Amino acid sequence: MTALNTITIEGARQHNLKDISLCLPRNQLVVITGLSGSGKSTLAFDTLYAEGQRRYVESLSTYARQFLERLEKPDVDLIEGLSPAIAIEQKTASHNPRSTVGTVTEIYDFIRLLYARTGVAHCYRCGRPILSQSIDEMVTAVMQRPEGARLLVLAPLHHDPSSGHKGLFKRLRKEGFARIRMDGKIYDLESLGDAAGIHPKQIDVVVDRLILKSTIRNRLADSMELAIGRSEGQVAVAFVGERMDSVEETLRFSETAACLRCGISYPELSPSSFSFNSPHGACPHCDGLGIVRAFSPARIVPNPELSLREGAVAVWAQRHSVAFAEFLEDLTTFYGVDIYTPYQDLPDHFRSVLMHGSGDQKIPFGSAGHATKTPKPFEGILAQLSRQYAEAGSTAEKNTLAEYMAEDACPHCHGSRLRRESRQIKIDGIPIFKLTARSISDLLRFFKAHHPDGKRRLIAEKIVKEIVARLAFLEDVGLGYLTLDRPAHTLSGGESQRIRLATQIGAKLTGVLYVLDEPSIGLHQRDNSRLLGTLTRMRDMGNSVLVVEHDEETILAADHVVDMGPGAGMKGGHVVFQGTPAQLLGDAHSLTGRYLSGRLRIDLPERRRPADQGSIRITGACQNNLKNIDVTFPLGVLTCVTGVSGSGKSTLVIETLYRAARRRLQQLNLSAGHFGAIAGLERVDKIIDIDQSPIGKTPRSNPGTYTGLLSPIRDLFSRTPEARMRGYKPGRFSFNMRGGRCEACGGDGIIRIEMHFLPDVYVPCDVCRGKRYNRETLEIRYKGRNIAEVLAMTVNQGLAMFQNVEAIRTKLQTLADVGLGYVPIGQSATTLSGGEAQRIKLARELSRRSTGNTLYILDEPTTGLHPDDIRKLLGVLGRLVDAGNTVVIIEHNLDVIKTADHVIDLGPEGGDGGGFIVAAGTPEDICQVEDSHTGRYLKKVLGNRMPS
Repeated sequence: MTALNTITIEGARQHNLKDISLCLPRNQLVVITGLSGSGKSTLAFDTLYAEGQRRYVESLSTYARQFLERLEKPDVDLIEGLSPAIAIEQKTASHNPRSTVGTVTEIYDFIRLLYARTGVAHCYRCGRPILSQSIDEMVTAVMQRPEGARLLVLAPLHHDPSSGHKGLFKRLRKEGFARIRMDGKIYDLESLGDAAGIHPKQIDVVVDRLILKSTIRNRLADSMELAIGRSEGQVAVAFVGERMDSVEETLRFSETAACLRCGISYPELSPSSFSFNSPHGACPHCDGLGIVRAFSPARIVPNPELSLREGAVAVWAQRHSVAFAEFLEDLTTFYGVDIYTPYQDLPDHFRSVLMHGSGDQKIPFGSAGHATKTPKPFEGILAQLSRQYAEAGSTAEKNTLAEYMAEDACPHCHGSRLRRESRQIKIDGIPIFKLTARSISDLLRFFKAHHPDGKRRLIAEKIVKEIVARLAFLEDVGLGYLTLDRPAHTLSGGESQRIRLATQIGAKLTGVLYVLDEPSIGLHQRDNSRLLGTLTRMRDMGNSVLVVEHDEETILAADHVVDMGPGAGMKGGHVVFQGTPAQLLGDAHSLTGRYLSGRLRIDLPERRRPADQGSIRITGACQNNLKNIDVTFPLGVLTCVTGVSGSGKSTLVIETLYRAARRRLQQLNLSAGHFGAIAGLERVDKIIDIDQSPIGKTPRSNPGTYTGLLSPIRDLFSRTPEARMRGYKPGRFSFNMRGGRCEACGGDGIIRIEMHFLPDVYVPCDVCRGKRYNRETLEIRYKGRNIAEVLAMTVNQGLAMFQNVEAIRTKLQTLADVGLGYVPIGQSATTLSGGEAQRIKLARELSRRSTGNTLYILDEPTTGLHPDDIRKLLGVLGRLVDAGNTVVIIEHNLDVIKTADHVIDLGPEGGDGGGFIVAAGTPEDICQVEDSHTGRYLKKVLGNRMPS
């Protein structure tokens, strides 16, 4: 490869890279793979992308640089052949509540333009179409009628009948008009006198009387123009018989967008008329958000399984006075309900009274201190809370009450975000908010079949072409189930990344270096081929595509593969292999190559655990797109919930199962997804959701503090002879407490220096030199190492050092078991990936004493994991299940699915096409279901190696 078609890297030492040098081909699809922690992301993002960004920013003026985020120069000797770089990472597209899939992809901008230029306005009162026409169009419409027809050109008057007509008739006579039509009859103005006692509903001025023939076109146009000037843009043409009072047909025209029946006029349409971020289009009641905050029955009664006596109504839960007990007794007695009946089983009428009040119906409540009953209406909980919120005298009171409020659809725009007029502009009878509520797949079919008539076709042609192209890109990356009105902040990291990927394809840039971070995350195997087609299309446009990935199909489709290793952490940072995928399969040194070639593999279990230890059963689950399904989760086994993207997996497991179980087991007032009932939780004593959220929000958090590992380490240092002689307690060895930490940096180890036009610089503390502790604390040593050196050790190094200290060894061993032996004990939480954070949480749970009746829930735990790391993870999960616990995993990885004891496959498609149970049973059972997309791919990995 010549220097012109390669990216040359020499002496890369960023993070754990071991002074590596390599050449990557330009304008090719390059995959960087390797064990977790081997240096893949460091090479791709922290070296190549960071240098590409830095060079671009340095090319700008000093003034422009002050507004841009700049990256420090990576620790590398030389990078040549680098293109402008764009990173497409795993992160939420936007946290702005106004951002939607449509606005992020800019498709909504084109749809707004289409509606503004070709949409048909409809009256929001009567629903009739509103069309504005030029005088030429009006004349043409009239001239198409049969020749010889008699017609009247009329100017409809908008006049208040109650004000009388004396002044009006006098004014019309003065303007030269001779006749008017009142309520369908023709009158001479001269014969009407002063119009005393006349109160017609409708008055039309007769501007002209004509017989239709080819020579009257100019006169007709002049008459229409006169009528329009007299009647605020409207004109009527009445075809009459021999007698002018016998009207055969009336044509009504308007030069402005106004309803001829209701008189409602519309402003001139523009794209901003359909923007919920503009005052021209946004609903004035919710400011274009589509939602309002109001007191919610679901928040007020978060656990409907409780009775009123047990505190089902959260706002009443802390009220234990005798007077309140009497009030509750009187209320339930009056309506004949049992105070111990679960709220969900109470009659609908009584639940309505609780929330909205008894209206005019008076209820005999006991007066305080008196035996007599005083009938009075019950106000209702919603009205009570609204009144208390309005009267609250402090922010604290309002915040307390706000806990019972929830976001609900705006009652005026019904969640559409748009003002009334904008909601009545339609294309093919469909308003814009209903169109954007359709899935991307449906929209693609709609616009491909959209062929308007006449001039609208010429206008729409180019706009529709752009819309179809962008929708096709989203469909190609497996996002056809999304809707354009879906808020951007509700998207997963994988969905956001694929949206940005589709947007970049639409930009049609060339000569760019794209760096992607595991784009296959959250994507079903069925959609992988479409994603790969997208990546190769970006490459074929003349771009270099660099992908950090573990997916087998992606690696084999690459033009060039770089395998990092051979281990993780300090044992990684080397280039184990680089070349074509075919060469990788035969490489004996590459761990990745051995897994891809089948020389190493994750074996099937010898037997499936039987699903005969009871189960948790949810009936009538209907949250989001779930179709009122009944689901059974066997206890004591490893269950995998699968399905294509958007099929309802997270809704079922996280929003419904986890939240409902936590509410029941922990007796929390916690809202859960909509479902009928849940049974079988009596055999579970604890539920734990191990997600990928950070283990801490500050740099002070680290694996040692999160897992509780630092406590026994500090205890150990405080028991050394030197520490006991000095009187040092365990707190002396905490960098969060005064006494032992370095006060110059506050225990951070680094100091931030603000640079005016340059990025902030972080330098090691001059006093402690980055060690976080003061000199006296660092003098205390255990086995020759001080506390700062212990924090800098990896988990594997710590295991060797503390082999004989059980309290420390046990926690370190669990971290090593989940594949985190390469992570430093004191690594900042903010630098950990989502997959690493999830495995740290799993390690913490493993180190605790298990009851054997715990329900563990994990959402895609294989994110960022190499096949060898997945093998370790499955071993850990197997230990949890063998101890009697239940593990439920949301997963797409076939190695995990094939080793599960029970599989629940949702689908068959995503979005509205999902939410059903396609198949349930062992992996072998799933393979037998033809409609299961998961089953088709499982057959390939199961093969003939069926478990006995």
